[in-house]
Parts: sequence; structure tokens; C-alpha cells
Amino acid sequence: MTEPTRGRGAAQQRNGNGSGAAGLRPTIIDVARLADVSTSTVSHVVNGTKTVREPIRSRVLKAIEATGYTQHAAARSLRRDRTESIGLVISDSGQPAFADMVRGVEEAARKAGLVLLLANSSEDPQQELRAIEALQSRRVDGLILARAARSTDAAIEWPKAQGVPLVLLDRLSNLPLDQVGVESEAAVHTLVTHLLQLGHRRIAITAGNLDVPTLRERYSGYERAYADAGLPVDPSLVLTGVGDEEETEALVRELLQRPDRPTAIVGASSPMTVGTLRAAAGLGVRIPEELAFVSFDSLPTPDLLRSPPTSAEQPAREAGREAMRLLLRRLAEPDAAPTTVRLAARLSHRASCGCGYPERPLV
Repeated sequence: MTEPTRGRGAAQQRNGNGSGAAGLRPTIIDVARLADVSTSTVSHVVNGTKTVREPIRSRVLKAIEATGYTQHAAARSLRRDRTESIGLVISDSGQPAFADMVRGVEEAARKAGLVLLLANSSEDPQQELRAIEALQSRRVDGLILARAARSTDAAIEWPKAQGVPLVLLDRLSNLPLDQVGVESEAAVHTLVTHLLQLGHRRIAITAGNLDVPTLRERYSGYERAYADAGLPVDPSLVLTGVGDEEETEALVRELLQRPDRPTAIVGASSPMTVGTLRAAAGLGVRIPEELAFVSFDSLPTPDLLRSPPTSAEQPAREAGREAMRLLLRRLAEPDAAPTTVRLAARLSHRASCGCGYPERPLV
């Protein structure tokens, strides 16, 4: 399998004294980097929440002084009162699924009498940390986080060190945290198995960035369907990378011009679905007559297409509401056991798989 493209999120330039990029206020991330410690250690020194032994404590204090972080940190160390607000950090608010998750969180927050403060990390782990710190500086009562690709442990450690309740949304972790996600692997397994039962053997997948947990799960569903059928996966049919519309269109266009092109394609997300359909249309490849297609996530208006995609549709708005429910529970019961919720995707059988639906249902 080819390696995911690493074309985005270049590291920000640092200035000479170890603080943030020019023009940006120094953050706990800058202090931790300069002192060569974790953000939670910096938090313990600033807030006195845990004893930090010498010489580490002195190193942190020197880094605080060198970066000019002291005044901002002291302001945040004031005793927390309820502000009736919660923070939400989304990895890509432009995607339809994430937009629906935001709506679900906002609806549930409003119903509970809370104000939602929203930030977008744009799949940048450094921007994610800055967004988390900015929301916490506004003393939100809790945080909901849809993690960026290659998100660092600090995104979880920093809220925990500050005593801020945290719920993970969409991109889950093995850590004991409250979290809500969708059964991605099982849904893609069903879609690929359906194509295999229709006789397709060369099934490509626009897998995208496999550093993203949900995309990795969807690719696992593809692999498992092939394994269950006793068939090998052809690595040349697995398209990885950043997974946006433009890159996907270019990769699929190249794939469809090969003499051994696939007979079917699986789109692992909405942007990759759009890129695939554009590539096929640009080359005059008809769906489903010349190419079967299925996708995880549907497009907002699939009925407007000549061959609406057969798809697994995640209950994104419900996932947002469920994340808010878990956060409210955590606020009411701080010592409750962590809960992981997995919601089932809904399979919608349409024309793009080419099996003459609804006479032949999905498996």
C-alpha cells in the first residue's frame, strides 16, 4: 500500500527565544517545547495542581519567563466558575458530516441553556492546540474535540490537567475517555462485500489520509471484505493522500486511464466522493454502466445526480447530540465511568452500484 501524502500542515516557524511564531501570543505549547516537558507539567507548575520536582520546575519557570507567558498563564489560573459555555474544536468544518455534527452539538447545547464556542483546526495539530487553549482561556465549562490528523497527546493532556471535562467526537481513542463515533468499518465492509458479490474483483478505494482514525477504520473494512472473500488486495488500487476533492480527482483520473483500470470504486468520504465523480465525468466514464461506485457518506443532494451513490450515511447530527449528552453527564457526574458510544451507519441502496436496486438489496 502506498504511503499517505504529507503535503499539509508544515511546522510553524519559531522565533529565536523559543516563543510562538512572530506576532502570535506565546502559549503553553511554546513553554513546554522550550522546557522540553509536557504541557501537563507546565500546567502543574502554573496552577500548583501537582508537585513538580527540581530541576524540572526551575526549567519550566525559566521557559515561562523567556517566552513572556507568565501574565497570560496567571490569568488562566484563577479559580474556575461556571460560564454556561462549552467549546467545540472540529478538524474540518467545511465537510458536510462535520457541519452536521456541529449542528447536533449546538442544538443540544442550546436546549441545555449553554452557549457553543466553535473553532476549526483545519487538520493542523498545532492549530488544534491553540484552539483548545483559546477556548479554555475563555473558561468554557467543557470541551468536545474532533481531533485533527496526527493530533498529539497534548490535545487531551492539556484539558485534563486543567480539570476541564472532555468528550471526543468522531475520531476516537483507546484512552479511557467519553467519546462518540460511527461504526465505519462494518459499513464499508458491507459496501465492498456487495460489490464482490456482484462479481467485481478490481475494486479501488480512495482511502485518503490513513493517519485519520475514521479513514483508517474504513480502509480496514475494505481489507476485511477482501480477506473474507479469500482475495488479495491490490495495493495499486488503494489511493492514499490528503483526501481532498482536487487530489482525489487527479488520482482517480490517472487510475481510470490505466489499461487495467478498476471496475468499481469505493469513496471513503464526501470530498473523495466528489473528486471521484468529477474524474469519471471528465473522462466520460459512465456510472454504473462502465464503473460501479459506492461511498461512505452521501452527498447533500444525491437525488440530483443521474446515478445517485449507494452509500453508508453516518448519523452525524445524532453523533453531535450524543457528544453533548456525554459532556452534560460528565459535568453533572465528574466521577462517572468513561463511556464510548458507537452509532450505526445507515445503508442507502441507490443506482450507482449497478445491481438494479431495489430488487437486489445490500447484504
